[in-house]
Amino acid sequence: MADVKYTKEHEWVRVEGDIGTIGITDHAQEQLGDMVFIELPDVGKTVDQGDEIAVIESVKAASEVYAPIGGEVVEVNEALGDEPAKVNSDPMGEGWIFKIKIADSAQLDGLLDEAAYKELAEGDA
Repeated sequence: MADVKYTKEHEWVRVEGDIGTIGITDHAQEQLGDMVFIELPDVGKTVDQGDEIAVIESVKAASEVYAPIGGEVVEVNEALGDEPAKVNSDPMGEGWIFKIKIADSAQLDGLLDEAAYKELAEGDA
């Protein structure tokens, strides 16, 4: 089973080997409401942990997506261009936003596990 970590900004990263699949959490999509547009990062872009990497727009607001780990973008979820609502219906599955080749796996140690994230999200509600 892939290891999933979370950020305090409500992103998740599922790690398989040296690739991290990244999206926003179910809690984040509930707070934002119906997604209407997602600005995806460019494949090949290199980012540092915490950099703004994408923008999601919902009926309520626009919100930045930050890179939970540093590395190079190797794939984006092109399906979100036509169906941004996938982020609402399946945020941790078909609603993933991009994949990154992880530059430093030690950065994962600073992220939250599922129990710690649930506690954070419940305090946010």
